[in-house]
Amino acid sequence: MEKRSYGNTGMNVSILGFGGAEIGFEGTTPEQADRLLGSALDAGLNVIDTAECYAISEELIGRSASHRRDDYYLFTKCGHASGFDQPDWDIAMLEASIDRSLKRLRTDYVDVVHLHGCSEALLRQGDVIDVLKRAKEKGKTRFIGYSGDHKAAQYAVQCGAFDSLETSVNIADQEAVTLTIPEAQARGMGVVAKRPIANAAWKTGSKPLSGYHHTYWERLQALDYDFLSTGLSESIGTALRFTLSIPGVHAAIVGTANPDRWHENARLLERGLLTREQFEAIRARWQAKAAADWTGQG
Repeated sequence: MEKRSYGNTGMNVSILGFGGAEIGFEGTTPEQADRLLGSALDAGLNVIDTAECYAISEELIGRSASHRRDDYYLFTKCGHASGFDQPDWDIAMLEASIDRSLKRLRTDYVDVVHLHGCSEALLRQGDVIDVLKRAKEKGKTRFIGYSGDHKAAQYAVQCGAFDSLETSVNIADQEAVTLTIPEAQARGMGVVAKRPIANAAWKTGSKPLSGYHHTYWERLQALDYDFLSTGLSESIGTALRFTLSIPGVHAAIVGTANPDRWHENARLLERGLLTREQFEAIRARWQAKAAADWTGQG
């Protein structure tokens, strides 16, 4: 699988990464996680991304993949108490959360810890950034990052404190294409695209049951891309190739509970990136149809 240099970190990341939310929330068994993560790593994926609040995701990853720790880069997030007595973003809680993540993941260090959707106001205060800097100094993480969107993500990039940015960007969510990614690229930050296929919100042809997908569904009704009327595999492939064609994006995190999905996604990318004409057509459609309040979605 194609790999890209992750900014100035020295990491060479696979263009597809494993997103750990689904296995945490969807009742994945340890045996299913073994197969899923083994399939992903065997397919050449070398980025595993999870978070402190993805239910049992960190525990499953630690159990299933820690024996292959040299085969992948490990990203997690902190910010939400998720079982601690302290409130979200409490400084002591953040430090304890990072230690808990290491224990769950069965590792002495992660490659990146991201602040998980932290507000611009908290970023500007600086205390939460200092927690990550101390974790880096102690060897608990190699790099530090920010995971989020819109103005908070813009400040996170501009403040110069972070090595990595995770942000939502896809055919239905293109604010970051101009707001944050170009400057992150100029600063040598690694960039991960979250929700890179817009949750395939169009896949059933009707409004998704999950409210989490409704914003993308509604946007896609207005955008009315021609390629969404092709077969599902073809349209998902085009959406994924678009995201990976955005200059400055190094990897796309795709979550799934289907162990065969990685091979399917790899096949979708065999055609390479979109042509310049295809890419610009999607960008032009966005620029013509996007409303002013179509900001990045967390």
